Amino acid sequence: MRIRKETALAYTFLSPVLLFYAIFLVIPVLFSLFISFTDWGGFDLESMEWVGLKNYRKILSPESNFLHPVLTNTFLYAFGTVAISFCSALAVSFFISRLRFQGLWRTLYFLPSVTTIVAIGNVWLYMYNPTNGLINGIITGLGFRSVNFLDDPHHALLSVIVAGGWLGIGSSVLILSAGLKAIPDNYYEAASLEGAGAMRQYISITLPLLRPTILFVLITSFIGGLQSFTLTLVMTKNGGPGDSTNVGALEMYNQAFSFGNWGIASAMAFVLFVAILIITLVQLFIFRRGGVESY
Repeated sequence: MRIRKETALAYTFLSPVLLFYAIFLVIPVLFSLFISFTDWGGFDLESMEWVGLKNYRKILSPESNFLHPVLTNTFLYAFGTVAISFCSALAVSFFISRLRFQGLWRTLYFLPSVTTIVAIGNVWLYMYNPTNGLINGIITGLGFRSVNFLDDPHHALLSVIVAGGWLGIGSSVLILSAGLKAIPDNYYEAASLEGAGAMRQYISITLPLLRPTILFVLITSFIGGLQSFTLTLVMTKNGGPGDSTNVGALEMYNQAFSFGNWGIASAMAFVLFVAILIITLVQLFIFRRGGVESY
């Protein structure tokens, strides 16, 4: 009886939080799932028409642009930005851990992460400018022709990926640096006594013990990359040229708010959710064990 009273009291204190999540998370998700099986323009609920799996068949059909190029661009963007940000952050955090004033360096690298994405997108937009941009200024200064980065379908997606990868370095550096500081020094001292060099210590000690931190960084970075929206919208003006930089979240936005196809947009959202879930499970399987607690 006492346990039941304590449980009831605990849920009473948790009720505000549970109510908040129910209103702003659970109910919207369930409503979106319901919408994905309907044809609805987003205004009058009476105009909602049940169509079953029609929306899913439509977006997954070979004639749809959702599988290609939209979903293809989404995965390319996610993998590209994660590769750039993770590899760069891994190297930067390693060198920061061996410098003085580590807090200062981590802060400097993290500052871009707290800047609004709209501002960062506009900065890169000016840097990519074909006439007076910094990058083309360097290219022409070396004797090469200027490159129209964001207006050329062959270069636009890669240009956005570089900007997105650079944006993700700061937060990854902060997390990886914290993971490196959690590794006890006695592991390295024992390895040094055995004659292991810096590279051998990094491969045999640092990377295995850093595995949980790497897992967290990869999962959160992939989810962020697959949900990317603002940077592409700012830099390419709605996914141009053509659909060369159009990604899943941007296509959902256009379908819902530009074309009034809320059912199609919701179906796209749940297809992307399944893709994110599969990638996350694969990462969890690959990095299923490791870390300091495993040694």
